[in-house]
Amino acid sequence: MTAPDRETIFAAAVRILLDVDRVVTVHYRDGTVSVQFPTTRRLAEHLGVPHYYVLPYCAEMERDGLIRRVERVGISTTPAGTRLLLGLMSSSHLTEAEAVIGGATFRELLKASGLKDVDR
Repeated sequence: MTAPDRETIFAAAVRILLDVDRVVTVHYRDGTVSVQFPTTRRLAEHLGVPHYYVLPYCAEMERDGLIRRVERVGISTTPAGTRLLLGLMSSSHLTEAEAVIGGATFRELLKASGLKDVDR
C-alpha cells in the first residue's frame, strides 16, 4: 500500500464529489470561490488507505495554500486549490461536472476562479 500524493488526493476528491455524492458545495467569500472538500476520512476510505496516510498530505496542501482546514467546519479549497480542483473537473470529468453542477454554473465557476471556459 503506497501513500497517496496531492494529485491523487485531489483526483479522489473530484470522484467523491461528482461520482459518489453528486454534490458540490461552493462558497463565495470576499470575492473568491472555494469548494467544500471531502473529509480526510472519506478521502482515505475512497483511496483504500489508512486515515493517517492522508493527514500529512492534507497538512502539506494546507501549508502550500491549496486547502484550509477549520475546526468543526471542515476542509475547503483556497483560490489556488479551487483552480486545481475545477481544472481537474474540466479536463477529466467535464460531463459529470456539468451534470452535477449545471453547465452554465460550471462555466461561471471556471470564470470566477480565473480559469478559461471549456470549449465544447
